[in-house]
Amino acid sequence: MRVIIHPQKGNYKILFLDNHHVRGTGFVEMSETPKGPRPVQYRLRWGTRKQFRNTPTKDLIASLRKAEVFLTAHESLFEAFLSGFQISFTLVNLCRVCLLEEKITPLTPATSIRYRQTESICPECARRELRRELAHMGRVGRQAMSHMETLLEKYRDVDMVLASIQPEQVRMSETLFDRIDAHPVQQTARLEELSLPRNFIEASGIVNLMPVQQMAVDAGLLYGKDLLVVSATASGKTFVGEMAGMKNILEGRGQTLFLVPLVALAVQKYQRFQERYADLAGVGILIGKSRIHLPDSRPFGDRNVRAPLVVGTYEGIDHLIRCGTRLRNIGTVVIDEIQMLEDKDRGHRLDGLIARLKYLAPKAQFLYLSATVGSPKTLAKKLNATLVRYDDRPVALERYLIFLEYKQKIPTIKKLCEGEYKHISSKGFHGQTIIFTNSRARCHIVAEALGPKYGPYHAGLTAKERRDIEDRFLTGKLRAVVTTAALGAGVDFPASQVIFDSLAMGISWLSVQEFNQMAGRAGRPDFHDLGKVVILAEPGASYARGDSRTEEEMAMRLLKGEMEEVAPEHDREQSSEEFVANAIVCTGNERDLERIGSTMVGSTEPVLPELLERGLVTRVDGVIVLSDLARVMAEHFIGIERLSEILVLARIHEDPLEILTDLECGSAREDQEREKRKNRK
Repeated sequence: MRVIIHPQKGNYKILFLDNHHVRGTGFVEMSETPKGPRPVQYRLRWGTRKQFRNTPTKDLIASLRKAEVFLTAHESLFEAFLSGFQISFTLVNLCRVCLLEEKITPLTPATSIRYRQTESICPECARRELRRELAHMGRVGRQAMSHMETLLEKYRDVDMVLASIQPEQVRMSETLFDRIDAHPVQQTARLEELSLPRNFIEASGIVNLMPVQQMAVDAGLLYGKDLLVVSATASGKTFVGEMAGMKNILEGRGQTLFLVPLVALAVQKYQRFQERYADLAGVGILIGKSRIHLPDSRPFGDRNVRAPLVVGTYEGIDHLIRCGTRLRNIGTVVIDEIQMLEDKDRGHRLDGLIARLKYLAPKAQFLYLSATVGSPKTLAKKLNATLVRYDDRPVALERYLIFLEYKQKIPTIKKLCEGEYKHISSKGFHGQTIIFTNSRARCHIVAEALGPKYGPYHAGLTAKERRDIEDRFLTGKLRAVVTTAALGAGVDFPASQVIFDSLAMGISWLSVQEFNQMAGRAGRPDFHDLGKVVILAEPGASYARGDSRTEEEMAMRLLKGEMEEVAPEHDREQSSEEFVANAIVCTGNERDLERIGSTMVGSTEPVLPELLERGLVTRVDGVIVLSDLARVMAEHFIGIERLSEILVLARIHEDPLEILTDLECGSAREDQEREKRKNRK
């Protein structure tokens, strides 16, 4: 028989063991007497009985004398009692929580887990405590629970792990998910050693190449090779395009088109190129025109599409082509953020634009740039380009995961941003933050709650409002900007920290590619020593009915996820839009139409039979002739379905505003239906 004595507040719990099974349980109190400490009020329950019975203390003494006695903690009063009766004992370390359930679980340095700062418990009890705390926050997915249990094994401290779900007590070191180290310094060539025009070298202000720039040069950048360049944000991809583009301009091989997905990004690139290269070559910008005429929306910059260096948005250049303008003498085409091929709304247009530009400028050098793209080897093959891939980051990146309730998000964001701003890097810059959320309305809610040193930033602001936010951030007057996915696509905000208030865009979860693109905004080599990414995940939260995935589950998927191959599938609506746009470029020549279509990365649906049936196009001696309505489709970026809807509404309404209202109200439903069709496929 073994007896375990466990000191408690006011009494002692006694367990009688036979072959590791508890046969009896007792409670006893101790009292000081002239003869020394003695047991009093001894109650015992034996076997399967449920009730405790008062038992003579002499029975306890007799049992202890016959048994092997273990004491779970030093306790002077009970030790004196045992010594007085010459009963030997051994100290043993057991899980207190298990003892409450009359289970015996020995603890060793390898198995014990710290709990409530002063004691240790077994791993199973620690996991149970973790689940109990998380249960207060709602439904927690298996992946999130697995992550928490992994942290428990790593830190062996329940309180430390629970800190990640108690942001008012959070210590960032305890919520670290992983760290991506910066690359070691590499030896690269000096710019003056390369076969580049001398005046370009002087204007660029660059002395030494960065590693990815060296790799691009080694891959044939300066000899006209088409390249897909995949490397982290701030690793120097833009200058890869500048080297090839300016070399081709200055050596007479034609103009350079530098294409980006966002107006704000185009404006930034235009201003940068103007500052550097205006004395060498004219710089133009093509970003489309505002349909609402306000003082704030007047055309920006030099709209000269014939300038040697033209910066434009995808749609800005594409609209020019769709209207029949023949771009000639193109020497270089740089497509920034090539991962936008996967965008469900705009990917087909970028895909078609690249194919059309290849047709119009078959001898031009094409450079595709991205920080995040899945299966880059496969994409490079589809684009007929050489892959230049550089996986290292110029600045180390730490990624943190914090579980918390919705109401705790804004106070936690405030604390993180204020703490980051107080930190000044070795380059002399304050830490600043980009906060990503899922809607424009939420941008304003968060920014207003955080205070005057925080600003909302999204496509719904006027150009003047956006420029004001950009200027205030770049001059260090803002602690953070609160934005939607707009900044994920490359607008140059040198932030040291990125916080995810949400892991969705609208009601759709972020993809791994989108998440990595946004997270990559943290940490710039010219400004910061370290980048930080913080995910604030609300257990059980979802953004769409019928989607069982929750925010903390998505956090784990995104942090651990692999990016999928870029293989877009363009539906009937998208395919019809691209078909008529391609037809304008090649003046309807069927062979050329097939050739343009074959160079697209994504797969399209056969839409020509339907276009012919509806009378939108006709076939004459191997030439596809577009009707006026088909040209409207191309010029206004719409497909068969949208055109049909406009025609129906035009018969119902006379006021164009009423037509527009019906179109906009119905667009959300159409997007949902299109997504359902894709999912069924």
